[in-house]
Amino acid sequence: MSENAPAFGSADEFDHLPPVDRLRAIMHRLRAPGGCPWDAEQTHESLLPHLIEEAYEVAEAVRSGDRDAIVDELGDLLLQPVFHAEIASESGAFDLDAIASAIGDKLIRRHPHVFGEAEVEDADHVLRQWDQIKQAEKGGQTSVSEKLEPYVKKANDGLPALMAATKIQKRVAKVGFDWPDGDLAPVLGKIREETDEVAEAIESGDADRIADEIGDLLFAVVNLARKQNLEAELLLHHANGKFVKRFRQVEEALQEAGKTLEEATLEEMDAAWEVAKERG
Repeated sequence: MSENAPAFGSADEFDHLPPVDRLRAIMHRLRAPGGCPWDAEQTHESLLPHLIEEAYEVAEAVRSGDRDAIVDELGDLLLQPVFHAEIASESGAFDLDAIASAIGDKLIRRHPHVFGEAEVEDADHVLRQWDQIKQAEKGGQTSVSEKLEPYVKKANDGLPALMAATKIQKRVAKVGFDWPDGDLAPVLGKIREETDEVAEAIESGDADRIADEIGDLLFAVVNLARKQNLEAELLLHHANGKFVKRFRQVEEALQEAGKTLEEATLEEMDAAWEVAKERG
């Protein structure tokens, strides 16, 4: 610590504060001169990977059903807006109160059936109302003759691609650009069509066309998941975990047979894989 740095006392001095205020005070101390060098050098941009990672870890904790893990991971996620608010407050851009005030105002504004006189029939009606209010806030259509802001104006940049595809599909479905509910035949037909087009592209040898058609196939599979009320991102996450678990069992089986993965033949690995599949 430099000679000019303030002498900080014990963390006990924060204990009298309400939990959220205590967290803010701790974050302020970490960023202050003489605090933590790593925390002090962070920026909004440098924190982005941590924000995304923490959100995924919350999702994993929720899926596990472990109460302590959920609390711990939500705490890690909560730290991110507090961290960003502290950074912004140092230049006077905004602070945590501004963030909380903005989202509070938005919740009141977009729930007129709770805080106003509007009436809704069910949860679907709530979502439609939310979108209408959101469009109005962004200066949506006021007359047919006016030039409209694009209904789908971006590819949900920043989201993982599977999540973005799902969000885009749900968005256009709200205006009727979708297959009828309850009829999976055209959805499955689209997947078969895209699979055929992938095969044709591979046969052509055109790398750009192959990449394009595989992308179309993935988008079609996301549609199938959505029509089954499933999240493609979570399905792939589960499939990834299942594959890793089974491949680990393949590796262990080979080790018991005195072989490494490099030494084993494909047939031996396939046999061990089938045993792993039977185990679940």
